[in-house]
Amino acid sequence: MQAESYISLALYFVAMLGIGLFAYRQSTSDISGYILGGRKVSPQVTALSAGASDMSGWMLMGLPGAMFVAGFDAMFIAIGLVAGALVNYLLVAPKLRVYTEVADDSLTVPEFFAKRFGQANASVRIVSAVIIVLFFTLYTSAGLVAGGKLFESAFALDYQLGLLITLGVVVSYTLLGGFLAVSLTDFVQGCIMFVALVLVPVVAFTQFDSVEQLNAAAFESIPNLSETWQSLTLVGLVSSVAWGLGYFGQPHIIVRFMAIRSVGAVSTARNIGMSWMLVTIIGALATGFVGIAYANQFNLDVADPETIFIIFSQILFHPLISGFLMAAILAAIMSTISSQLLVSASSLTEDILNVVSTKQASAKATVTMGRFGVAGVAIAALMLAMDQSNSILSLVSNAWAGFGAAFGPLVLFCLYKKDLTHKAALAGITSGAATVLVWIYVPLLPDGQTLSSVMYEIVPGFLVSSLTLWGVSKLDTEPGPKTIQMFSEATQEMADQKS
Repeated sequence: MQAESYISLALYFVAMLGIGLFAYRQSTSDISGYILGGRKVSPQVTALSAGASDMSGWMLMGLPGAMFVAGFDAMFIAIGLVAGALVNYLLVAPKLRVYTEVADDSLTVPEFFAKRFGQANASVRIVSAVIIVLFFTLYTSAGLVAGGKLFESAFALDYQLGLLITLGVVVSYTLLGGFLAVSLTDFVQGCIMFVALVLVPVVAFTQFDSVEQLNAAAFESIPNLSETWQSLTLVGLVSSVAWGLGYFGQPHIIVRFMAIRSVGAVSTARNIGMSWMLVTIIGALATGFVGIAYANQFNLDVADPETIFIIFSQILFHPLISGFLMAAILAAIMSTISSQLLVSASSLTEDILNVVSTKQASAKATVTMGRFGVAGVAIAALMLAMDQSNSILSLVSNAWAGFGAAFGPLVLFCLYKKDLTHKAALAGITSGAATVLVWIYVPLLPDGQTLSSVMYEIVPGFLVSSLTLWGVSKLDTEPGPKTIQMFSEATQEMADQKS
């Protein structure tokens, strides 16, 4: 790449670190500020922060790559994601904002799970925290793989060096500024991603004389929409659309709802967030579709389909714009990694160390432990990401399913089922996570394949967890009076804020 591209990237890195320093001065003196930004985050920042942390590197690399290889099959994943995000805003966001505050100002998702049952140190808190740390380590490694591939493909740097650069910048501003730094950088990164995912497919399309020429070139390699419908199976459709179920249980997304400044601001955040998502996800699919057409029309060799956005950035734009587009990929990668690191560190400190410790740490010491937690999870994810043969979309899909099945049903039951019991919550989490792990890793089919080759693991995981939550609650004793009182207070608070 030319010097102008490196200048663009350097300015981007400086801006991210500057935001981290600003946030360090604003909100990291206590653990509430470090983890949730003091519950004062604006709807605009909430919307773009939730979107940017959700869409990560797979939006600019994994999803275009899937469209490049599989064609319109990838579109059904996108449909499921849009529907899931919308329902998440409608069903989870407003109630979670109120319920977590009423539940003794719960700062983390595992803490809410425990205090929902009137037990600050309930076993469900530690179990869910352990699941968060394990799956987020896997999830973070997916982002690092994307960063390593970016630096290797775009800058001809060693893959491992790319991992270190990506991780180094993210860890720096996350360590400094906590949740506020993560949210503000996500806002900037979301704006960059929006522009990039409009610009790249539009400019690539201008290389063709007509839509007919574009379609003819693309359909040399992938089936058209009619052929896709004819070959689509019910299991395949359910597996793709079921990605939307994952939204209810993604800690790095729903924690944004806990931090927004008021319930009234949720509708504004929803409108902004869903508009952003629609444009960016269409842009990602369009990048992959135009990419396969361009490769066929102009004999472009694409060794790794997940790098088609990078290739377009290099061959179609001035070096200065190319650097900006590389920054967009880094923005997508870093926004998610930073969110995952912060949530993982929060679970390590608030939900594991503080719970098992016999001494109550000071606010300053807890923030310091949080920073050490960020570094620890980052190092573990770095070790996993050293294998560059990993598929970004595959890593993301596994972690997405794990969280969606383990936490998704429980979040909904906590907010909507008054008689949910602690034993049911614990059984629901473990059964959902276990189902996903068995589906992914145990070769139960005759040819040695796993069940995930037949159906996406979030479907059975979500179903098993939901049935377990319902069944154990029916068999268990009634929840205690403190649990009923908390639920009633939260319901009343919701009604008061709506009126």
